[in-house]
Amino acid sequence: MVPGAPYVRFAPSPTGELHLGNIKAAVINWLFAQAHGGHFLLRIDDTDTERSTQAFEDAILRDLRWLGLDWDSFARQSERTASYEAAIQQLQDSGRLYACYETPEELNRKRGLQRAAGRPPVYDRTGLRLTDAERAALEAEGRRPHWRFLLDRKRVRWDDLVRGPQDVDAASLSDPVLIRADGRPLYTITSVVDDGETGISHVIRGEDHVANTAAQIQLFEALGHPVPIFGHFALIVENDGSPLSKREGSRTVQALREQGIEPLALVSLLSRLGTAQPVEAFADHAAAVAGFDLSTFGRAAARFDERELAKLSATLVHGLEVSQASARLGEEIDPALWEVVRGNLERLEDVRDWQAVVNQPLEPVLENPDLTARAADLLPTEPLDGESWGTWTKAVRAETGAKGRDLFRPLRLALTAREHGPEMKALLPLIGRERAARRLRGETA
Repeated sequence: MVPGAPYVRFAPSPTGELHLGNIKAAVINWLFAQAHGGHFLLRIDDTDTERSTQAFEDAILRDLRWLGLDWDSFARQSERTASYEAAIQQLQDSGRLYACYETPEELNRKRGLQRAAGRPPVYDRTGLRLTDAERAALEAEGRRPHWRFLLDRKRVRWDDLVRGPQDVDAASLSDPVLIRADGRPLYTITSVVDDGETGISHVIRGEDHVANTAAQIQLFEALGHPVPIFGHFALIVENDGSPLSKREGSRTVQALREQGIEPLALVSLLSRLGTAQPVEAFADHAAAVAGFDLSTFGRAAARFDERELAKLSATLVHGLEVSQASARLGEEIDPALWEVVRGNLERLEDVRDWQAVVNQPLEPVLENPDLTARAADLLPTEPLDGESWGTWTKAVRAETGAKGRDLFRPLRLALTAREHGPEMKALLPLIGRERAARRLRGETA
């Protein structure tokens, strides 16, 4: 790590699989750290013990490794309870943390009355005014307190890396709940304690956290930690502007991996999504780092187009060398076949289909059996080469009178059982004369 370089973190909760919204934060923070010679911390925010699972944590690590987003250090919130208890005690001792006893239903009624009166639904600090006797009476009823952080009612300002100068009047905010009635500390405090104690210099996250920032800045100050630099990027939405869909997990990293999306395609897209820069397919992580600039991110919603991601992924597949493709698939790919088919692949795994077309028995599709049978008799002798297809099809046209689509479509269907694909002049030599003749006559070959 370069002295003075940024120290950033990605802090997912292991309560579900990573989706596009999560992973955008990981990509931006990782690229930011790499671009500035900084440090990238992976922190598992697992204080929600009811929903956190080891399986989800394992999935997070697997997804990040697949994307090539390695981390410099690792932490887990469940192992840091002593730090949270110490911070809570410090806030209580300084009078910045106070007990409240309202039930959720009572708080909802208060907010409803405030709205009906035309006032903002800001907590009225009833808990702060309770006497010891009143607190004892409430606890005797069986109530357990939740604990709120006493905000200084002043303006909070910060220069956001994405949104520019921000100014929030803390008097317009409710004192945030830091500890639930069951005693569990909430994100607002655990995140600040962790960021402060680990020396996080930049907190770069989605704009849905902007509302937390003013309170968290005051928490950093109350606990004696330096306030980090904040940056809040726009959230991802569907291409039509609607909220990002999570239907059937279609936007999870796992789902995209199963669809055959290249990991660098996802990194490439998310490094530019929401910026004024054109999206391009970066062939490696170094190129993605060199092309990253946080200052280019704007406030407009980042529209996700799955077709754009698929196009980026295909572009990266087309650029692979045969040795890279073979290593990725764990099997040898014929170099000649790779050169012929790679420009037609949407996914790397699709090369296996073309290997089967060329080398394995195939049930031909005979759209015009008379034409293809006659064409079989006219096949050139071995060895077939790049000129053989042209010579052969001219002979077939002269013999049968077929031309254009009526000529080429039946031949392609018989030889490959597919309507589209690489140029037949390149495929025919790979298929070979004997196999081609048998397929043209309707035999499985």
